[in-house]
This record gives sequence, structure tokens and C-alpha cells, in this order.
Amino acid sequence: MGNGPLVTRSELRKRRAEEEDVLEKQNKQQMKQAKKEYNQQEKEISSFYRKEQKKAKPITKTRSGEQTKMRERNKFLNKSILIVGVLLIVVILMVIYL
Repeated sequence: MGNGPLVTRSELRKRRAEEEDVLEKQNKQQMKQAKKEYNQQEKEISSFYRKEQKKAKPITKTRSGEQTKMRERNKFLNKSILIVGVLLIVVILMVIYL
């Protein structure tokens, strides 16, 4: 019994420091893994909404705008048909009387 203590205080401090180091390393690894998983989930979410945004294009046409374009086209076509008809009548009259 008189040989001395089995474990000295300095050895206890070293062991405690080693245990703390191991715990810190484990905590760092866990935090790193958690951060990595979080970043992956964020990327997936952002890419999903980015795809949705690409699919949904902004609407540039309106009903009233399309109707005005059609009216303008109809006016132009009606005028051109009338002009061609008048010219055709003039040509037919020239052929008959000349």
C-alpha cells in the first residue's frame, strides 16, 4: 500500500484533456456533417423553386392587346381586298372597252 497513488493528478489532467479533445473533434465532425446536410437540402429546395420559376414564364400578352392586333389586321386585310377588287374591276373594264 505504500507504493504511491495509482494515477497521479497530472495523468488525470492529461486524460481529461484528451477526452475533451476527442469530444471537441466529435462535435466538430457532427457540426460539419449537419452543415453539409443543411446545405444540400437548401440547394435542393432552391433548385426546385428555380425550376418552377423557369416553367412559369411571365405573361406578356393580354386579351385586349391581342384583340386590337386582330382588329388592325382585319382592317388592313379588308382594305387590301377592296383595293384588289377595284383594280380587278378596272382591268376587266379596260379589257372589255379597249
